[in-house]
Order: sequence, then C-alpha cells, then structure tokens
Amino acid sequence: MSKQVNLHLDDDLYNLIKEQSGEYDYNVQGFVKEAVLYMLRNKKKAIGDGFTFIDLFAGIGGMRLAFEANGGECVFSSEWDKYCQKTYFENFGELPIGDIRQVNEKEVPDHDILVAGFPCQPFSIAGVSKKNSLGREHGFKDKTQGTLFFDVARILEEKRPKGFLLENVKNLKSHDKGRTWEIIMKTLEELDYQVFPNIFDGQNFVPQHRERIYIVGFDKRRYGENINFDCELRKPERKPVLNDILDSAVNEKYTLSDKLWNYLQEYAKKHKLKGNGFGYGMPARDGITRTLSARYYKDGSEILINQGEKNPRRLTPGECARLQGYPKDFKIVVSDTQAYKQFGNSVVVPLVTEIANKMIDFIENPDGRSDQNVQLRFDSHAASY
Repeated sequence: MSKQVNLHLDDDLYNLIKEQSGEYDYNVQGFVKEAVLYMLRNKKKAIGDGFTFIDLFAGIGGMRLAFEANGGECVFSSEWDKYCQKTYFENFGELPIGDIRQVNEKEVPDHDILVAGFPCQPFSIAGVSKKNSLGREHGFKDKTQGTLFFDVARILEEKRPKGFLLENVKNLKSHDKGRTWEIIMKTLEELDYQVFPNIFDGQNFVPQHRERIYIVGFDKRRYGENINFDCELRKPERKPVLNDILDSAVNEKYTLSDKLWNYLQEYAKKHKLKGNGFGYGMPARDGITRTLSARYYKDGSEILINQGEKNPRRLTPGECARLQGYPKDFKIVVSDTQAYKQFGNSVVVPLVTEIANKMIDFIENPDGRSDQNVQLRFDSHAASY
C-alpha cells in the first residue's frame, strides 16, 4: 500500500526541482522521492572507520566504491561529464560538482584522503624563464597552471589531507618525454608529501590485463620525513577468469554483423602479414582479456567472445562492469555507447579497494603495528561475480 503526500513549494524551488529532474528523466514527484530517500540514507549511514575522502575526476565512482568498502565517507565529489554524472547520481544519490576549476579550494570540505583519477596533460614552460629573470617564485602554481593536475595540487596545498591516491595510465611516466611525470613528482614533493608510485596490473583481481599507475602520497608534516609504507598488494587466493563474468544468455544485438566481422578478420590478416600483430582479441574463457578501452563501443575488437559457429560478440555493458570489478547491483542507466566509454575509462575496483586498504592501515598504524581488521576489511569487500 502506498501513501500520498502533498507538498506546497514556492515557484523558485519548484522550478529548480523541475529543471534538475528533467536532466535525469524523472518527473517532479519521482525526483523529490529520490531526494528524500537520499537524505534518509545519509542520516542512517555510519561515519565509517573514522576517515573521510573526496572523489575528484570521479567518473562513475569506481574509486569511491573502493574507499567506501574500507569504511570511508565521501564528503565531496567532482565530475564534469554529464553522462558520468547521471550514472554517479543513480548509484550514490549524489550529483558531483561539474567543473573543479570553478571550485574555490577553501570551499572543499576537510578530508583525510584525496582521491583523483586526473587526466594526463602536457605542461607549458611559457613564462618560467622570464619569472626566473625577475627573481619571482614559480612553484607548482606556475608549473602546473592551466592543467587539471593544478586543481589537485591547489586542494592538497589548502586542505592538507593525510594522504592521497592518484590514478592514471601506465605511460604517464613517458608522457611529453617524461616532463609531465617530472613536474608531477616535483610538485607533490614541493607540497611536502612523500610519494609512492607503482604500476599495478588488474589481472589478479579481475580477468583483465590492465596496467595503471597508482600514486600514493602521505603528509610528511604529519608522519615525518621517512615514511615506511608497504605498497605490496595482497592477491585473492583464486585468480578470476573470463568465464566468471560472462552472462549465460545474451541479446543477439551484441553479435557482430557479417560485415563487421569480415572487416576485422581482413584487418587482422593485413597487419599480420606486415608483422605488426595488430588485430582483434578473442580470449579463452578460462583466461583473461586484453585491456578494456573507452573505444570499445566502436567495434569491440579488443575483446570478442567466441560463439562457436556464430559470429563472435561484444561484451555487454553488464559484463564490462564485472570485468572492472563493479558489484552486480551497480546501476547502468545510460546508453550502451556511453556505458562502454564509462567502464573503459574506469578503474579496477577490487584492486583500488586493496590499495585503499593498505592506505587506511598505514593511517591507522603509521608506526607499523599489525591490525587484525585489515584482513577483515579486504575479505568482506572482495569482488564477487
């Protein structure tokens, strides 16, 4: 049985609700209901194990899932893409701030950990030599100005969280002939953070070869000059395989057309003759896949599923979600094209969950004492298919 509630709203509030509800395909009544549910969920939500974090360049919330799995509370999020915002809102009941460049760092809530999957951009050297000649200081504000990494740096400087986790593509180190990496490292060190960069492969946590660079940092003003942080990740006892994430029944629309399948075969044959080795990927069901990319929506060529005598098929968006370690109840509320882009740009959730676990263990025990809760946190939030 349902009950009806009548609300009287002034024109400004009604128009605001109507505008917001339209962006997410709700009617006004449905939007108000979701807002009330969100408020009640937040009221009931535990503060966690005593730490807070912010989620910058949040995408669809993969990093958020990982830190919430370790007991954290997200107090601020930012993501500019409207389709990612929609997915984020449907799963977390929160609409991320759009453009972080427009946010005053002083208005960002205090937090323990800053989390960011920031874009990779080259840094300009214009103006630095001139400022040197004038004797002006040109620290990170001049070196990084105009890039989105600058927004990470200015928030770190203003809020001084205990630690941070930054994620990026593996080739960040070689981007712009190594200059990008050099400036990022120098900037973080200039801000008095000890930095621990590592390249991790997701294949121990999901059935996908996916290498990404993860940069962990801790505040030297809080923890001292010689921080002892163990970056080695515990791996699940069983390595997942492709078959773990596949659906038993799949819509025919995901099967490749004869035209596309013939094109991919000819393309692969042509490049094989040239010795390039480029072509489609069709992994064994008891193996792992290539890296899922944001371009997967175009032809699905990097990961095709063998269907015997039928043409192969793409992964479904739900299978892509599980390939990245998202939980089964994660809501996919956008078109297939947008969903493929979102999961192709995402992180491997259980891998980040383990990194977060290690970070929280350090923050709780900076002197290195063992903590029985660490094992419990990982086991209770390990990805399941």
